[in-house]
Amino acid sequence: MRGLLGAIEAGGTKFVVAVADHDYNIVERTSFPTLDGQKTVEQVIAFFDKFDDIDAIGIAAFGPIDIVEGSTTYGHVLDTPKRGWSGYDFLGAMKDWRDIPYYWTTDVNGAGWAEFETGAAKDVNNMVYLTVGTGVGAGIVSGGKLVAGYGHPEAGHIFLQKHPLDKYEGHCPFHGDNCLEGLAAGPAIEERWGRSAKEIPDDDVAWKIEAFYLAQAALDYTMILRPEKIVFGGGVPHREILFPLIRESFAEQMSDYLAVPDLDEYIVPVANGDNAGILGCFYLAKTLL
Repeated sequence: MRGLLGAIEAGGTKFVVAVADHDYNIVERTSFPTLDGQKTVEQVIAFFDKFDDIDAIGIAAFGPIDIVEGSTTYGHVLDTPKRGWSGYDFLGAMKDWRDIPYYWTTDVNGAGWAEFETGAAKDVNNMVYLTVGTGVGAGIVSGGKLVAGYGHPEAGHIFLQKHPLDKYEGHCPFHGDNCLEGLAAGPAIEERWGRSAKEIPDDDVAWKIEAFYLAQAALDYTMILRPEKIVFGGGVPHREILFPLIRESFAEQMSDYLAVPDLDEYIVPVANGDNAGILGCFYLAKTLL
């Protein structure tokens, strides 16, 4: 193949689209706000129309989406509060534009795959990538492959025990204060404490409570999946104070039950930064060729 690879990082707030050669050198990249499905994909197509030699495109989309081939709604965005997207046949619209190979997956899988290929988990075969921002989601790689079954994992909605000092009623419209996203996502932090994560000082008790929930999630993933590495991304883990607190809380909650790798190497931040989503799309697109 001598053509180009395409990438669509389809976020609920903005879309990032790019093309690169097969060595992942970016030829062109742009972004634009997410509108409804049809209007947004029209902008995506207008971007890719400039290139006649695209071999494959990786699409990492906000969810929930149907990733099960053979399903009647495969390639669709499922029920979502994002206006103009519920039921939209995203993948079908792209195939109608140009019938080339597409890798269709979630936004968190895209970023997680980049961390697996060239980021913080590049030296292992089993990892969990957890993004903590506006929402919470996970991309899971087991035996070198992305995990999926009846649908994609919804590891951001696992149920947790509440911290003894936490009286917050939760942000998740489905699970209230029972699930990880409802207790630990960015909007939950801001609503609970009356200020954004960026405004909370390092010595505030807010971070010990946040670390308790993220450590508990890491503990649950460890018990079930036994990954070799857990990678945290998203806006909330930008706060460096979190990582020593997560590791400390993880050790306390594990209580010596299971042996894990050195915690400084086991629970780590992303290595690809804000480029992870686009890179993952390129990497996944190339697996189709």
